[in-house]
Amino acid sequence: MPSADVIRPYRPSDRDAVRRLCCETGYLGKAIDPVFEDRELFADYLTKFYTDWEPESTFVLEQDGELKGYLMGSRRPFLQQFYNFFHNLSLFARGSFRYPRYNKDSRAFVRWILLNAWREVPAAPRRVPHFHFNLLPEAQGLVRSRELLVQFLKHLRAHGETHVFGQVVTFEERRGAKVFERFGFRVLEKKEITKYRAHRAEPVYLCTVLKDLNDGKLAEYVSR
Repeated sequence: MPSADVIRPYRPSDRDAVRRLCCETGYLGKAIDPVFEDRELFADYLTKFYTDWEPESTFVLEQDGELKGYLMGSRRPFLQQFYNFFHNLSLFARGSFRYPRYNKDSRAFVRWILLNAWREVPAAPRRVPHFHFNLLPEAQGLVRSRELLVQFLKHLRAHGETHVFGQVVTFEERRGAKVFERFGFRVLEKKEITKYRAHRAEPVYLCTVLKDLNDGKLAEYVSR
């Protein structure tokens, strides 16, 4: 990895950059705007718990002082589930108020969330730490993704956690589940995300992958 790359813990001063990066990568690694125009609600939904309630479990990638990627995780699943219940009610109220002003694609996105999203989320353990991550296109690569993941796994191991899962979007041009299998993850379930059918010819899937942190794989990195 070039010396200009730095992977470090999240700082409160990173909040705006993390939210912006979330929106710039929200549509299969590209900007979310063609799918959903309300960046504020989109960033709140995907980042607010991690930045405001459990910031110690987030790590960021800097290149020449500019934030180019992040991994957000949580080792407090019950706290997040409690938070999400009330936060989602708030998002629904705000989104309902703004809905009449949304364009056609954004309205379709909202309808998908209300009618189909819950059907298309693959099963995941409820009592296990989890993560998700995004990198800007110019920063993507196996080495950087691995280093972000390793920092998070070290964090989990330091707190006595034994398992972790992630939910990752996969399609032909993007990282697949096999990348995670290389580092000891196994696929629990995979479901198609139908909201992308209007934008792409090929199917897009969401996969739940699970790792036993004591399985010995990646030990040469995590134990450093």
